[in-house]
Amino acid sequence: MTIYDFIDEGLGHSSYLIDNTDGSATLVDPPRFAGAQENLAARLGCRVAYTFDTHSHADYVTGSPALAARLGATFVAPAASELATPHLSMIDGDSVDIGDSLSMLALATPGHTPDHHAYLLKRSGAPIALFSGGSLMVGAVGRTDLCGPDLAEPLARDMFRSLRRLDDLPDDLPVYPTHGAGSFCSAPGGSQRTTTLGNERATNELFKITDENRFVTRLLGGFGSFPTYFARLPELNRLGPRRYDRVPELAPLEPDEVERHLATGGVVIDVRQPAAFAAGHVPGSISNTLRPVFATWVGWLVEPGRPLAFVFGDEQDPDEVARQCLDVGQERLVGQLAGGVEAWAASGRPLDSIDLVGTAGMVGHLVDVRQRNEYAAGHVAGATNVELGSIGAATLPAGALTIMCGHGERAMTAASLVRTKSRRALAVLDGGPDTWAAATGAPLETGL
Repeated sequence: MTIYDFIDEGLGHSSYLIDNTDGSATLVDPPRFAGAQENLAARLGCRVAYTFDTHSHADYVTGSPALAARLGATFVAPAASELATPHLSMIDGDSVDIGDSLSMLALATPGHTPDHHAYLLKRSGAPIALFSGGSLMVGAVGRTDLCGPDLAEPLARDMFRSLRRLDDLPDDLPVYPTHGAGSFCSAPGGSQRTTTLGNERATNELFKITDENRFVTRLLGGFGSFPTYFARLPELNRLGPRRYDRVPELAPLEPDEVERHLATGGVVIDVRQPAAFAAGHVPGSISNTLRPVFATWVGWLVEPGRPLAFVFGDEQDPDEVARQCLDVGQERLVGQLAGGVEAWAASGRPLDSIDLVGTAGMVGHLVDVRQRNEYAAGHVAGATNVELGSIGAATLPAGALTIMCGHGERAMTAASLVRTKSRRALAVLDGGPDTWAAATGAPLETGL
């Protein structure tokens, strides 16, 4: 029996394939497009017989319903999820035989969500792995505020009791979480993707706390902001997402079609590098560089249901953009500007630009759009912290602005959003706090 992991670095999401040793395979928390998992199963000579979801996912669209429909696999999920799609409901203590001497035992572990299950993989009745979902993670536990502030403390108390259910399991038991580094579903934790119960007992400060009130206080005090799309994906997953058997192609659009798209309320997202966007872009477009975290920001910053068109640079992959959009429930993908910004300019239409500057070229007030915890760890003296996720609703300092982040991508996104509302003087710092400190010789400040 072998367990294989699949990691989406951008979403901080891990999914797993279990080779059941009898010619079948089991998936745990698969993504919307599980081609890599299916390809591995085929190479192993396995059919995908089961797909398990640990809870109602808020950070990505589940692939389990589509896999079950397309492959004839059994979709297993907590009964408390109240799914509207065909599935096998599990309650605490239920077990499913998945292969030769292998079974999956459901452990009701509410906390991260009210419906959460961990699954204990057993061979001949002995535990051999724990799929902990969004409960126990590497150096962390799942956050409990995703269902709203009123439930954050009750679910934190549920989380404490759920974690204590693991106390009788052996130290050497491997733990396979669904969330990890880079996930907004996790309290701050470590960078490793898998762990053991013994390692967490020795190093996980939250897991080591045995007093419920102290645990709750510590957990609730560690949360930062999270993407707005987290509020709508659980219901989309409950009802059942639209099925795609492959990633849809982005249709080519002529400049006049893109112009009409913008004029009628559509969004144009430019996925090129910040320097390319700075030099010239379609007026009114939003910069969101294609990288692993692209999905997070397109889900966070663009209202659901708005039609999306895209601008690409050379050798960028439209399929990757489409996949990442669909992973976070952005479904209205109109197409891509054929020929890129060069075609737009060749049509006689103007390009807009934003200054990308070094420290000597900074203008006006400095706005740092990193997350609050990043800003607290080290920032330029006098900089105002406005997280990128809230830039659209924030009241910004008057006058000219220089916007910065850690490297430049988020800052250019923020600047592009500001530009859609104002023609004020704007610049983006090419680099981050370390760049500024190295250039000026001045120390960074810490704290809030």
